[in-house]
Amino acid sequence: MGTENDTAISEFLLLGISEDPELQPLIFGLFLSMYLVTVLGNLLIILATISDSHLHTPMYFFLSNLSFVDICFTSTTVPRCW
Repeated sequence: MGTENDTAISEFLLLGISEDPELQPLIFGLFLSMYLVTVLGNLLIILATISDSHLHTPMYFFLSNLSFVDICFTSTTVPRCW
């Protein structure tokens, strides 16, 4: 009894949010701006925590770790379009 994978998919199709070519730059700009605001806001939290010695308490250490995880999460996840 052979248990081999016999799938023969030779191409990858990425479905977009919109198929309208005039709407795609607007949607791209919207998602890019949301991503940049997220990354820059979290970087600002991390840099403020590192630069100020009064913010070296466990609460701000936890907050900077959460910001780092949020940057990693938003940079590696891909939204699914059903």
